Amino acid sequence: MTRESAERLAWLIGCTGCLLALLGWLMEPLVFPYAWLAAVNAWVGWPLGCLALLLAHALTGGRWGIAIRPHLLIGIGTLPLLLPAIVPLLFVLPRLYPWLRSDGAGTIANAFYLNGSFAVWRGIAYLIVWFGLAGFVLRAARRGTVPGPLAVTGLILLAITVTFAAVDTTMSLDPQFASSSYGMIAGAESGLLAASVCVLAAALDPRVPADTLNDVGRLLLGLLVLWAYLDFMQLLIVWNSNLPNEAAWYVARASNGWASVAAIIAVGHFLLPFFALMVPRLRQTRQGLVAVATLLIVMEALRAWWLVLPADHRFIGWIDVAAMLAIAGFAAGMALHGSRPAAMSLRTSHG
Repeated sequence: MTRESAERLAWLIGCTGCLLALLGWLMEPLVFPYAWLAAVNAWVGWPLGCLALLLAHALTGGRWGIAIRPHLLIGIGTLPLLLPAIVPLLFVLPRLYPWLRSDGAGTIANAFYLNGSFAVWRGIAYLIVWFGLAGFVLRAARRGTVPGPLAVTGLILLAITVTFAAVDTTMSLDPQFASSSYGMIAGAESGLLAASVCVLAAALDPRVPADTLNDVGRLLLGLLVLWAYLDFMQLLIVWNSNLPNEAAWYVARASNGWASVAAIIAVGHFLLPFFALMVPRLRQTRQGLVAVATLLIVMEALRAWWLVLPADHRFIGWIDVAAMLAIAGFAAGMALHGSRPAAMSLRTSHG
């Protein structure tokens, strides 16, 4: 399949998924909000993770960053999709968050933080930071390199905003649940998703040598271990403390079929990729890295459903799949369009 045909297929999938999701909104208006939130939450880690990896490489260097640099820039270029993607959510926020409803706001202990006016200002701040930072970084990258002060400042701003955004968008679906590591898990997940997409693209590029593939495979392994460690530590702390408000969050995600999904995520999002990436010979093969990266991308979509949908007390349905295909298709279409030779030459012409 050529790049042009792949781009057309991506746009077709995105448009089809969007039409089906809109149909689902009309038919099941109480189901659509969670489906769309899960899809947006799964995708947004890609451009933000690319931004973080590009800033990290500006400070550390290494062949891995050079190999995936074009794909990091392409990933950051999909960030504008966030603006139209959040528009449907603005109409369904009270359905998603109990603390925005008059009948539930009074029972929230941390109402000083979880309230509508403060949430609006935080959301605006996140968008300003993300788009402003992306603009500065892309401009600096096109000129040749990202300066150290910008990289340090950018990583700090990303860490803060991604942490609070994760709390606001998904953790607050259950306002009684609290976890000090939730935001760090979301940040690690964003980096892992971005690395998976970039490694997949690098493995499909015949110009990337085998020893460089080994480097990007190690990067993927490191991010995988970081995410698994943080996620497991959260589970272990909640298990040991055994507090009702925290345990209930995991109980909801281990009931009504979600226990099987959690098991699939444990195997497909950690065990299989971990043991595969531990084999040096596999890390140097394009087929092996393509398989591992693809598996991690698919598992990210499944994990997004596992995070969001139990708050609606239901399992995965066709509207959820349609919403995920819509966001994924549009994002892939933007990325493939940005990887056109003319667009790539425009990126490097300022270097």
